[in-house]
Amino acid sequence: MKLINTLAALVLSLAATTQPIHAQQMPPQNATPPEPILVGTTQSLSGRFAREGTQQLEGLLMWMNDINARGELLGRPVELVHYDDHSDVDRVEELYEKLITERKVDLLIGPYSSELTLRATEVAERHNFPIVTAGASADKIWSRGFRNTFGIDVPSSNYMDLAVEEAATRGAKTVALFYADGEFAQDVARGVRREARKHGLRLVMDREYTVDKMDFKVLGQELLDIESQADVVLGATYLDDSINIAKALGTGKRLEVDMVALTVGPALRDFSDRLDGNINGVVGVVQWLRTVRLPGAQDFSYRYRKMHGNNPAVYAAIGYSAGQVTEAAVRLAGSTENDAVREQLGSMRFRSLMGHYQVDETGRQVAKKNYLLQWQDGRRRLVSPENIAERELIYPRP
Repeated sequence: MKLINTLAALVLSLAATTQPIHAQQMPPQNATPPEPILVGTTQSLSGRFAREGTQQLEGLLMWMNDINARGELLGRPVELVHYDDHSDVDRVEELYEKLITERKVDLLIGPYSSELTLRATEVAERHNFPIVTAGASADKIWSRGFRNTFGIDVPSSNYMDLAVEEAATRGAKTVALFYADGEFAQDVARGVRREARKHGLRLVMDREYTVDKMDFKVLGQELLDIESQADVVLGATYLDDSINIAKALGTGKRLEVDMVALTVGPALRDFSDRLDGNINGVVGVVQWLRTVRLPGAQDFSYRYRKMHGNNPAVYAAIGYSAGQVTEAAVRLAGSTENDAVREQLGSMRFRSLMGHYQVDETGRQVAKKNYLLQWQDGRRRLVSPENIAERELIYPRP
């Protein structure tokens, strides 16, 4: 059965990269239109996750439009029921309750961030309702014994694996690690420690900072003080704090080390714009990039740009992929019934826009791997893994 599911999901994956509109049988004139399949989600359109949440929602809406243009799902149109969660965990809980008990949605997709997803998945588990998570990767999401949570993102303790491996391969011996407080960044740091031991690298800094209370000038000075001892600097950061840390180094200053690699920030154009382009050689850990040589990437990017006037960031691709995975499970199940969808989400193998989907018995993603980009000549260039890279990683940093 798993082989059949896998083959069927691969066919769905190929179909999802094109936009044919198939001829439909005309229903009788007096026929009642089919009820839409309701897909419920909250996304952060305001608050600290507004940029990522907005992009994730744009990806989901694009998926909804595509699936309806292709001929709907199980003969029914798809409607996305979405609310602004204001980047607030309590509002997330309230709204997912509403989606399940009042709006009676058929399917659920999670919000942006591990923090909000932890709360959303608690609600889903309470109602025994399967949920596909989107941009969320904290290990804790899949360590609670839940049976209804299925991830598409790389688990955060594996986020920096490729960065550590690339540095070690190129002769690095020492690492300075800094990370934000919070589930995601703490997991990333735990993974860096594990991979550093595996590759024989020594940590010369292991520093947690509190995002809301941090004097970034202090952290910036600590990094400048340690740079002579570190070959590589790795940061588990978010966009705003990575920018604040870079600015805290001082005007025109940068860390003179062989590689600087950060999560989240470098994947976004804002990172360059707000630092006046002074980021040449910075490496970013990213789940997807529009230039990646994988099925659907160029088509998605072109159509997104035509629709929104700018290139898609990774979070738009994550939203679209969460929709694709949900769609594949429903098609394989032949139903939106919870038990049938749950079974398929737990057993199927699929390739979405983001890459491979396969989960273990906890719902944790085990097939997807992250990529590395590097800012070169003012542009984000995919540099690793080698088989899909568009440029070589410049090491040491130029």
